[in-house]
Amino acid sequence: MAQTTPSSTASKTPTAPKNQAGSNAGSFAVIAIIVLLILSICIWKFYMGDPSHFEGGDPVKGHPIDANLPGTIYKGGFIVPILMTFLLTVITISIERIFTLMKAKGRGSVPAFVRKIKAYLDANDIAGALKECDRQQGSVGNVVNAVLHKYQAMLNEPSMDREQKTIAIQKELEEATALELPMLEKNLVIIATLASIATLGGLLGTVLGMIRAFAALAQAGAPDTAALSTGISEALINTAFGIGTSALAIVMYNYFTSYIDSLTYSIDEIGFSIVQNFQSKVPA
Repeated sequence: MAQTTPSSTASKTPTAPKNQAGSNAGSFAVIAIIVLLILSICIWKFYMGDPSHFEGGDPVKGHPIDANLPGTIYKGGFIVPILMTFLLTVITISIERIFTLMKAKGRGSVPAFVRKIKAYLDANDIAGALKECDRQQGSVGNVVNAVLHKYQAMLNEPSMDREQKTIAIQKELEEATALELPMLEKNLVIIATLASIATLGGLLGTVLGMIRAFAALAQAGAPDTAALSTGISEALINTAFGIGTSALAIVMYNYFTSYIDSLTYSIDEIGFSIVQNFQSKVPA
């Protein structure tokens, strides 16, 4: 009874803040995508589609003025603002994740924090280790802080043997990690999805552009190499947007997952050290 009651309380109490944080992260992503879509449509329609970018001032029938990039991008069609939304979404979420991960890391270097905690454990200075957690803060500091408090509680628990106490400390580590680290992966699924969808969207825009280009040539009745070249360049704008967005999304996704893995490894390393130190102190 003494073992199950505290653990059940610890697992139930933080549920509401965790769900609220997850809801806030989801709301941020939805609102950001909607705002960025509206922004992309406005840029495409009113800036890139400005009549000054086209021959004869006609964005619909006129070709883009020579070397006019906004006009050329505008001719890519309605897929362009969608691809722009994808690109801006990857950039926005990446910036948000960078700030989140920096906050989770805490104030100091994580490897240095790990070394300090190990030194305090070797010196049997749990109070010093707890003060170091307070200085570090962040998700890493919070997890280690919770495990060290459990460590202290188990040292003064006479009703449990060493094996039960060790299991209790390991369970505290798992619960604290489960509460802190999942928030670091929020919105990464969006970046991973855009890495695939952006390329497909770019290819779709290119195919539609090529269809329009060849249809225009068929209606003209005679080959027009200039018109064909313009149509192809306009269609390939979508491919460039899609591939560029996909490449950025892949790079950022791999960076974030690697960073999160390094934080998790550091927490596991400290947790293992705490468990080993506890087992060396408490007789079987």
